[in-house]
Amino acid sequence: MRFYNDMTMQKEEFVPIEEGKVRMYCCGPTVYNFIHVGNARPIIMFDVLRRYLEYRGYDVTFVQNFTDVDDKIIKRAQEEGITSAEVAEKYIAEYWTDVKALGVREATVHPKATENIPQIIEIIETLIGKGYAYESQGDVYYRTLKFKNYGQLSHQNLEDLQAGARIEVNDIKENPMDFALWKAAKPGEPAWESPWGMGRPGWHIECSAMSNRYLGKTIDIHTGGADLAFPHHENEIAQSEAANGCKFVNYWLHNGFINVDNKKMSKSLGNFFTVREAAAVYGYDCIRLFMLMSHYRSPLNYSADILEQAQAALDRLKTAKENLDFFAENGRNDVLSAEDAAFVEGLAKYRERFIEVMDDDFNTADAISVIFELTRDVNAAVSPAADPTKALAIACRDIFLELCGVLGIPFGEEKSLDAEIEEMIAARQAARKAKNWAEADRIRDELKAQGIILEDTPQGVKWHKA
Repeated sequence: MRFYNDMTMQKEEFVPIEEGKVRMYCCGPTVYNFIHVGNARPIIMFDVLRRYLEYRGYDVTFVQNFTDVDDKIIKRAQEEGITSAEVAEKYIAEYWTDVKALGVREATVHPKATENIPQIIEIIETLIGKGYAYESQGDVYYRTLKFKNYGQLSHQNLEDLQAGARIEVNDIKENPMDFALWKAAKPGEPAWESPWGMGRPGWHIECSAMSNRYLGKTIDIHTGGADLAFPHHENEIAQSEAANGCKFVNYWLHNGFINVDNKKMSKSLGNFFTVREAAAVYGYDCIRLFMLMSHYRSPLNYSADILEQAQAALDRLKTAKENLDFFAENGRNDVLSAEDAAFVEGLAKYRERFIEVMDDDFNTADAISVIFELTRDVNAAVSPAADPTKALAIACRDIFLELCGVLGIPFGEEKSLDAEIEEMIAARQAARKAKNWAEADRIRDELKAQGIILEDTPQGVKWHKA
């Protein structure tokens, strides 16, 4: 298994710190609003990475945080006339509404910044003690110039970073590039006691504290959007390695940006969409597959045409699943012939190919192509014309669901007909048996008007929604 490591800018063989185990951290959202489609990409992609690592036999400890104290949260609280804590809890709940609908599994731990204040203070005290940080008028800042490897992840020297970054001008800093570890309390803002007076943590320090608490000083994989590489992840490295005296992360993985109709997503351009808004048009299942159809490091273009392609692809997979389910119940017998057994054995090549492309820098786009190749062969073998056995349908369904399951491809709840429609289908079958073709056609047309399409096969009646 190889990953493109943004630290070294090359693909590297994945060797975990502890054999058979993976410690993985993914930066989570700042909870002041609904998540947008750009937020959804790392949430979905690294959910799949975690699934794949588990599929390959690793015991994964996956930590994804919530930033629940921040300038944006404080501003939203003032706008809504509620406390910062109430804003955070409100949007954490909205987060779960969206990500569960996107098929994302809960992380092993979802820590909150406000639950880790003692750990944050402890790291800051260590950095001050080692000369990497200093207190100034109740704030605490990190001495960026003291950390010799600053810029190693963004592959820039400090002079270039100073020229290109938006540096907050602040007379109480020793250097404009120094960043806040602790912020002195302002009236009306949430605050905690500290050795430097009442205040709250800076953004970057919280991830260092939570990663250290739940995963240890050195972790295997750290993930997030490309926009976090600088300054957030660069600052995490500086804090963690200065405090702990050892390497912070072995493999850095960042997903590419999302554009909307080939333009950068931004509120000013009017092309900014929350997941909730996008799902109202396309559905959560479609959004998930759309994210997986491109390599995680590539830019991804969000457009109606591409989302419609994703929906068509998802419909094809759902139809294949429904077909396999039908023949698993209605196939002619339970015996797997020698010919069928050979066919099923041959399907193993798709599993091997799936693993090959996923092992090569987590290539979900090629993995989905493999699943569609599998679907083509399975559809041909398990069809009314082929008159398949139940055993063949079940065996084909097993490998189909195995590979789709690794990616978390959604199939929704098992479809069920209400009693009235079931009675109508039964009545149509009775009419056909009595050769009352007019009544059978009438019932079929009535069901069609309700969006239920019937297909008569030698194995029985199949149905699907229009």
